[in-house]
Amino acid sequence: MALIVYGSNLSPFVRKVRVMLAEKGLDYRLEDVNPFAASPEFLEISPMKRIPAFRDTDVAAPNSLCDSSIICDYLEHKHPSPPLYPQDAFARARALWFEEYADTRMAEGLVGALFFERIVKKLLGRETDNAVCARALEKTLPEIFDYLTKELGDRDFLVGNAFTIADITAGTMLVNFQHAGETIDEARWPALAAYAKRVHGRPSFQACIAEESPLIQHLRAA
Repeated sequence: MALIVYGSNLSPFVRKVRVMLAEKGLDYRLEDVNPFAASPEFLEISPMKRIPAFRDTDVAAPNSLCDSSIICDYLEHKHPSPPLYPQDAFARARALWFEEYADTRMAEGLVGALFFERIVKKLLGRETDNAVCARALEKTLPEIFDYLTKELGDRDFLVGNAFTIADITAGTMLVNFQHAGETIDEARWPALAAYAKRVHGRPSFQACIAEESPLIQHLRAA
């Protein structure tokens, strides 16, 4: 198969690329990689030891890429239909901003503080730091959700009226938030809760969530 994604399916960054591929209708192969015990072969294509990495075997070597944002940008340029980045210059910049916000602030505040503590640490045989989780829920989470609610307004999606890379990236972080056993408070953030259901209801997200859920349920019950 021409397109190969390297990484773990529980990673929000790997899921981001997988959703992008699904939305584009592109076939690919996922090769499981443990970033905590990466092979020398993987380090050749991902020198920073990060997932995902990506290879397009239809391209002459060197044909690998690292970083989810770079990979998604490549896929958009090579396979422009359906478009997942706005055509308007300012709208595109806004979408890239939300991608960056999700990849950094949401990843740190939701995935790093909750998913890592409650799920990844179980995989590593380590104890959850409940104080870290409590701080995230009490301080970081409200700041993030208030901001997203303000930016979302009464629209269905973050930028304009179309599903874009902004929604893919924010949506994938919210999947890991839910994998950590949390839900968006519908009374406090009704628009954001509806947004998450809308985004996660897309077939591209549903396929990933269904694949990931058995392991998540097992780990949460452990």
